[in-house]
Amino acid sequence: MSVVSMSAETLAAAAEQIPSGFVVIMGMGIVFVGLVCIVLLCSIMSKVVRILEKITSVSEPAAASAPASAPAPVIVPAAEPIANRQELVAAVSAALAEELGTDVSAIRILSLKKV
Repeated sequence: MSVVSMSAETLAAAAEQIPSGFVVIMGMGIVFVGLVCIVLLCSIMSKVVRILEKITSVSEPAAASAPASAPAPVIVPAAEPIANRQELVAAVSAALAEELGTDVSAIRILSLKKV
């Protein structure tokens, strides 16, 4: 037990000898070095991604030069009358009342347009 108590006493004596300013500077230094490492890793990863993009664009020239297949155009039918208009107005006014935290009777919907 004397070895354990001696090492604890030695550790306590060593801790008393370290000034608190040194601890602050050491902590700030470690944080600064860590941030510099993060910046370096980000720049290295950026360069790797750029190189990989160049490699993939060179290896696939036909796909890059050909126009991308555009999605099929959406055909919108002519304006149809809204079926069950009263139910739609009731559902919209109930949703608005719930979102706004007010009563349904306080909401007046003047017009609905199909978008």
